[in-house]
Amino acid sequence: MPSDRAYSRFSMAIPGAALRLGGKVNVPLYRASRGRLFGRIGRAPVLLLTTMGRRSGQARTAPVLYIADGERFVVIGSNAGNQRAPAWALNLKANPDAEVQVRGIHRRMRARVAEGDERDELWRRMNAQYGGFDDYRSRTARHIDLFVLEPT
Repeated sequence: MPSDRAYSRFSMAIPGAALRLGGKVNVPLYRASRGRLFGRIGRAPVLLLTTMGRRSGQARTAPVLYIADGERFVVIGSNAGNQRAPAWALNLKANPDAEVQVRGIHRRMRARVAEGDERDELWRRMNAQYGGFDDYRSRTARHIDLFVLEPT
């Protein structure tokens, strides 16, 4: 299995359009296999996050690395260190209601941006699971939001 460093270097080397295309291919395969295909990147699990488009009002689904924290899920809007935040992160800031699919289970959630000590601790835990987030942070000048998804 490739290392986290290899995954992060690969994701930072490909153009943003290719990253988005990979996500679009991932979603139907994840859904059809209930997460058995494309349900992990290295050691890190992947969930499907469905948000409402902030401009279109249409449901938008993206595969996102996460950690479970009790009934909550934690996700980071790194976008592989690109200068622009991922659309799903902007969507969550505009409308915090979302749905996640973990393997075959769907749950309604409400997002909030973690700050301060909570953010630092969750960032550390996310980076311990997938070591690429520090690489992504060093690649961009923008602040990378960390979201806590809580059941509604």
